[in-house]
Amino acid sequence: MKLTHIDSDGKARMVDVTEKKETEREAKALGQVKVAAETYRLIKKGQGPKGDIFTVAKIAGIMGAKKTHELIPLCHPLSLTHIDVNYDFDDKKHIIKITSTVKTRGQTGVEMEALNCVMLVALTIYDMCKAIDKGIELGPFFLLEKSGGKSGRFIRGKSKQQAVSRRRIKTG
Repeated sequence: MKLTHIDSDGKARMVDVTEKKETEREAKALGQVKVAAETYRLIKKGQGPKGDIFTVAKIAGIMGAKKTHELIPLCHPLSLTHIDVNYDFDDKKHIIKITSTVKTRGQTGVEMEALNCVMLVALTIYDMCKAIDKGIELGPFFLLEKSGGKSGRFIRGKSKQQAVSRRRIKTG
């Protein structure tokens, strides 16, 4: 397997996407925040010691996705066309599940932007709740799916061999 971010001398490099075809690209990522039962009951309504937790966290995630290239050295600056954040609540385990969706039409994917988004949402929830709960747990964080580009579609849970086979079929 050839590593795309390594030059012929083994040094890190930014991938040249000049000749890559522009396609619609989308990525979805998931992150989780686990809090104490009492904290969960208090914040599920969205209000915490610093105010509207979930709106502030969503805005932080959106801002973070837009600035991914400023934080991760080899990421390309992208013109993002859509960013969204959704929450699901697990009342039994006191977990807030965060899902981000990021889209663009471009020459490279938005996986890092989707991951950065959910991580910053989780960090913001932590920041807004740390005064009432020092034991907050963050993670795991992972890519759920991505589409577009030469490698096609990836869906978490599909075996690596299936993804490689589909890529070979798709790209010829």
